[in-house]
Amino acid sequence: MTALAVQHDAVNLGQGFPDTDGPGSMLAAAQSAIASGVNQYPPGPGMPVLRRAVAAHRSRYGLSYDPDTEVLVTVGATEAIAASLLALVEAGDEVILIEPYYDSYAASVAMAGATRVTVGLREDASGRLALDVDALRAAVTPRTRAILVNSPHNPTGTVFRLEELQAIAALCVEHDLLAITDEVYEHLVFDGLVHIPLASLPGMASRTLSISGAGKTFNCTGWKIGWVCGPAELVGAVRAAKQFMTFVGGAPFQPAVAHALTAELDWVTSLRGSLASKRARLAEGLRAAGFEVRSSEGTYFICADVRPLGYTDGLALCRDLPAKIGVAAVPVQVFTDTPEQWKHLIRFAFCKQDAVIDEAVERLHKL
Repeated sequence: MTALAVQHDAVNLGQGFPDTDGPGSMLAAAQSAIASGVNQYPPGPGMPVLRRAVAAHRSRYGLSYDPDTEVLVTVGATEAIAASLLALVEAGDEVILIEPYYDSYAASVAMAGATRVTVGLREDASGRLALDVDALRAAVTPRTRAILVNSPHNPTGTVFRLEELQAIAALCVEHDLLAITDEVYEHLVFDGLVHIPLASLPGMASRTLSISGAGKTFNCTGWKIGWVCGPAELVGAVRAAKQFMTFVGGAPFQPAVAHALTAELDWVTSLRGSLASKRARLAEGLRAAGFEVRSSEGTYFICADVRPLGYTDGLALCRDLPAKIGVAAVPVQVFTDTPEQWKHLIRFAFCKQDAVIDEAVERLHKL
């Protein structure tokens, strides 16, 4: 077990960071950049080599972006989302979030002075947490300015299907809405499913800001290298907001990420296979420990129902777990505006070494 995953004798399956490094050639490229003096401010929009690599990477989805005007490098995807909302949403506007939502979304909407409106995922007949298209349609009002879409979805692991994305696109076109997409887990999709960027659907390229980053794809979450792609006028507005937030991101990491996007996607394929195996390992262990496990189609995360173990409140259980058995998890209700509907689910991260997963499962059996 590593110090990253086991702290103070508690096994940390709560936080979504891996405990192994990314591809060696990427790490070497960053070290080389530091040693060769790439240590001062990079260009405001990001280094040209990285912007070109991002544009080339997005072309795999049939999307075309000018790296000089339609790609912006940010300090992680979190900053890209915040800057997009600050740039394009105003007081009185409404922004639709799909619930559960990553916690920074609500803060970013609030900082923009806008109002968040949530639409909850619903469990379908197969047990999958799916988009409630009718609820989404009902949530749109004359004040709606944007919808923030996260797929693959944190915290549930849902990957939106084509028909779900088509429903979102149809609403955006009908009501002239902006779409901001968080696609940081774009390469971490399992079971033969594929990631479909919302911007690739008819009518969406001109109204979508597509956000992703290197952290989840290349196991370098601490580097905080993200990007936003979209129409030049929208990206220009985001750049105007971003420059007064962090100004620029880490210079030596940018050419290293450019290298990885160009040369290390085979490594990412291996990572995806490894994570699928870890997902199965944790799911099996959770079931054996008495949990009811929800499907996870992507990301680092899997959700489990605590009710078969006799618990009714995931938040209370997660508060007790570290002291009781030395395991950390996250209650799904903290990602929602309607906690009563989600209090039975807790989230575990499987982006850990097998020994860490096995130790957590052994401890969870004590429940």
